[in-house]
Amino acid sequence: MKLLSIMRRDKWAAVCFTFLSAVIAAGIFAPWFAPHPPEEVHMELRFAGASWTYWLGNDHLGRCVLSRLIYGIRPSVLWVLAALSASVAIGAFAGFAAGYFRGKTDVLLMRLCDVMLSFPGYVMTLAVIGIMGPGLEHILIAFVLMKWAWFARIIRTSVLQYSNSDYVRFSKMLGLPGVSIMIRHLLPVTLPDILVVSSSSFGSMILQISGFSFLGLGIQAPNAEWGMMLNEARSVMFSKPELMLAPGIAIVLVVSAVNFLSDSFQRMLDPRLMSSRPIRLKQGFSISTRLKEREVA
Repeated sequence: MKLLSIMRRDKWAAVCFTFLSAVIAAGIFAPWFAPHPPEEVHMELRFAGASWTYWLGNDHLGRCVLSRLIYGIRPSVLWVLAALSASVAIGAFAGFAAGYFRGKTDVLLMRLCDVMLSFPGYVMTLAVIGIMGPGLEHILIAFVLMKWAWFARIIRTSVLQYSNSDYVRFSKMLGLPGVSIMIRHLLPVTLPDILVVSSSSFGSMILQISGFSFLGLGIQAPNAEWGMMLNEARSVMFSKPELMLAPGIAIVLVVSAVNFLSDSFQRMLDPRLMSSRPIRLKQGFSISTRLKEREVA
């Protein structure tokens, strides 16, 4: 209900949500939206310009740029969303367990999070790639390994706020099991924090997967991916700049929409942000800063 309310009030958030929904739908139903097979080679159409048959032209192998752009949604957005969901699920399990049960469970899980967070994200990803080799699935595994601990800490901080509430204590006195209390009472109040931190991570993960693919460490040819399309068009970036513009603009639009939607989730989390300065609190601190202060406390 809060999501529908914020969409009604914030038209820009509704536009971003609709755009992202359309992008995800295009990726899921890519065979129906793509005008040509993404790996179909036509050397006679090498570097051909836009036409009625090929709206965005053809690449260095005569492949349809539009079709590859649509199929590139799957690794660039959908698989990243799957890795994000797995990270949030693992982090939520650990964060709820640590924040609700506390004691030795909290100490053990938080020390494990400290160990995982002591490694820089890019170093962890490169280590996984060095051990397992280049590939999209290996980068996604690295994302899950390095993101779950951060989610666990943020979610634990949010759970600690509400675990001593009167309704939680009353539920314990009634003898309700801990899992039921966490699902019925703690999950609804911590969900806004989870939405904020996960949506803010989504955009950065899309940029990272595209960056690694641009360097040749992500998805391998002939599969389509936005970062790899940028790498393939790099040699003709001055003579055929449109080949780099198509995937580049796609990345910018999707990441920008995710970031704007994340700002809307921040305003949903704290009504004080519904003011003339929507991105900052009245005291001058952003939501992410407030979450970090809560975590330190």
